[in-house]
Amino acid sequence: MRLTAFTDYTLRTLIYLAGQRDRLVTIAEIAERHGMSKHHLTKVVYELGLTGVIRTVRGRHGGIELARAPEAIRIGEVVRASEPDFHVADCFDARRATCVYAGRCCVQGMLGQAVGAYLTALDAVTLADLTCPPDAGADAIAAVGATPGATAGLVPA
Repeated sequence: MRLTAFTDYTLRTLIYLAGQRDRLVTIAEIAERHGMSKHHLTKVVYELGLTGVIRTVRGRHGGIELARAPEAIRIGEVVRASEPDFHVADCFDARRATCVYAGRCCVQGMLGQAVGAYLTALDAVTLADLTCPPDAGADAIAAVGATPGATAGLVPA
């Protein structure tokens, strides 16, 4: 499975917000900290606001914050909301399906099961699972946030 840049930005934004629970954060701050496009990040924040995962505050001293505790935000929920579809092959999209086996192939069912297992695995993970523990120290968290492309708390397989 390959996630879109939109979902990548979404997850990094949420991880950053989880580490900033005591204050409102601006889009500009997140964009600068992670080397993201401010324009693209604005779209991410808009969608997160619609789903109720974040709360936005307008005005001079406004910003964004998590609307729920990190422990209450399931990554499967976030990925489902931010990904346009889970078409892992053309046959998943009726408009693009050109395969001669369409309608009598078992591959689509097998891939559908794989996508289901993938989403089930993500449902078992919360935003809290992806963040640095509180005792990690400010230096560790700042180092992750200062490196474009870095993601806090993710452990390589």
